[in-house]
Amino acid sequence: MKICIYGAGAVGILLGARLARQGAEVSVVARGETLAAIQQKGLGLQTAAGIEYYPVTVSADPATLGVQDLIIIAVKQPALDAVSRALAPLMGSGTRVLLAMNGVPWWFFDGLPGQYQGLTLERVDPDGQLRQRIPTAQVLGCVVHLACSTPQPGVSFNPFGNRLIIGRPAGPAEHMDNLIRERLQAAGFEVEWSSGIQQDIWFKLWGNMTMNPVSALTRATSDKVLDDELVNAFCSNAMQEAAAIGAVIGCPIDQTPQARNAVTRKLGAMRTSMLQDADAGKTLEVDALIGVVHEIGIRTGIATPNISALYGLIRLYAASAAGAGVRPSAAG
Repeated sequence: MKICIYGAGAVGILLGARLARQGAEVSVVARGETLAAIQQKGLGLQTAAGIEYYPVTVSADPATLGVQDLIIIAVKQPALDAVSRALAPLMGSGTRVLLAMNGVPWWFFDGLPGQYQGLTLERVDPDGQLRQRIPTAQVLGCVVHLACSTPQPGVSFNPFGNRLIIGRPAGPAEHMDNLIRERLQAAGFEVEWSSGIQQDIWFKLWGNMTMNPVSALTRATSDKVLDDELVNAFCSNAMQEAAAIGAVIGCPIDQTPQARNAVTRKLGAMRTSMLQDADAGKTLEVDALIGVVHEIGIRTGIATPNISALYGLIRLYAASAAGAGVRPSAAG
């Protein structure tokens, strides 16, 4: 199986290195100092004993890598449009595209039962080009439940978490899907096949959509956000609105905001991914994490005053940061 990692950040490196360690034929699209580091040493996994490196093929040009059996896209939503434009040389009719990304994807309503089946989402695919470049029939959704970071270019550190939930937008697992699941399991991941991947995506988003933007706006770690009773209540109210949307679209949430926040509290003083991006001057995942929830609320007629306020604040913050000369994020 030929596997290409597109997005050599912490998650992409972790997936690629473990797959290469297991013996898969892995290639990586990267650039800059990450490209140079991987060319020199391979993909690295940091452990208590040090860094272990695994050789892979790496290139800045996808056209040099050929058609793949599996493409794993591990970038953040602002980079996806550019990535999708470069995928054609890697794509064949049988290629699967596994999206190891946070937030609601453009294909979310494809195959989702109910009156909103096939609904298109302008916040994440304004011109419909993602749908054209990455056909839904070739997509594997992936919910990533693990923590990792990049202590240096080309190296990933995974302190805790090992779970991946994967599934097709519609229909049962096919032979290729089973092979991919087996390959990921052999690489050491706890892989769960989901027959309703949209619900798994919505549940993870339910916590991320508040904690991420609030932490970026306040520069506070998750424990500080939860410690402030007014901010905690605001987040809980927004989560109630998202739960109401979920009930209407077929992604019900059987948990209270308080119970979910109790789980978050156990993670301690967590610096969310959006807070880290804000501190690093990177483009923020505003639309995939909160803008699209605001859009779905409008499309379904669910009132979302708290979500709307949060979306307005974080998009204004992001626009102001960009206007001040913040550099855009990049894949790899």
